[in-house]
Amino acid sequence: MTIDDRTWRFCVAPMMDWTDRHCRAFHRVMTRRALLYTEMVTTGAIIHGDRQRLLGFSEAEHSVAVQLGGSDPADLARCARICEEFGYAEINLNCGCPSDRVQNGAFGACLMREPALVGGCVAAMKAAVRIPVTVKCRIGVDDQEPAEALWAMTRSVTAAGVDALVVHARKAWLKGLSPKENRDVPPLDYELVRSLKRDYPGLPIILNGGLLTLAQAHDELNGLDGVMLGRAAYQDPGLLIGVDPQFFGEAAPVATQFEALDAYMPYLEARLAEGVRLADMTRHMLGLFAGMPGARMWRRHLATEAVKRGRGLEVVREAAAHVRRPDAEAA
Repeated sequence: MTIDDRTWRFCVAPMMDWTDRHCRAFHRVMTRRALLYTEMVTTGAIIHGDRQRLLGFSEAEHSVAVQLGGSDPADLARCARICEEFGYAEINLNCGCPSDRVQNGAFGACLMREPALVGGCVAAMKAAVRIPVTVKCRIGVDDQEPAEALWAMTRSVTAAGVDALVVHARKAWLKGLSPKENRDVPPLDYELVRSLKRDYPGLPIILNGGLLTLAQAHDELNGLDGVMLGRAAYQDPGLLIGVDPQFFGEAAPVATQFEALDAYMPYLEARLAEGVRLADMTRHMLGLFAGMPGARMWRRHLATEAVKRGRGLEVVREAAAHVRRPDAEAA
């Protein structure tokens, strides 16, 4: 990936159990320019597991960045090389996830307490690959003072040559809050992230956390290099149709949710022929018609029918018919 001033202008966040290859292929039919991310993949899984299953993706998904979970510089460097060989555009290190599973593995948000180690990890990956190496972090954890913790992290990774920093503008509480609560309860501090950018004008800084609409994201882009949407982009994927026009000044690849559905159908058909379960793909499509008449029936039909053995593309067409009907049930 060639880095320019719009590389990270709009990103869809890495989300566990959500941003798999089928989700990314679906999102890509609605935006050519957004940078898409994988779910977090641990170094141990890559080293010891089925790499094709964990890392495989289609050319149609590009540009795609892979997010790694780990804290051993040598393992991260090894995995970064593997990911580069798979064709990923960027390596991103997770320093923001607060789940117990991640903490038990001594990585994720707990790395906010070890900026020197994170810098060592970044340096090792930078030495191993030619593609960009980035970090996604919080503004602090637990009782840390964000103005100290975030700056300490930034100093360390900048010295190591990091290419960009994605900042989820909330603290993470490693004890007492669930991962879900950690996405909502700690207060947002966007101005702190802007202050960081003023202190590090040469470092691309991407804002994450609490961004719900494209209009809000565009407003918050002011003074920063990019924005990253997570749940909003997943739960209402139709908003992605507006990304290329609003953030890049380019025409969207499709004009409506119905065109997006038509554009995704060949992918569904190809994967079904390979033996992929329909429900594994349609689960990412449930929010496509959010807010439109018939959206509830669309979701219900997909949820109940796509899981049945032997069902195919007809399920999607039947579900879409609920939205197209003039007398469709209100969403």
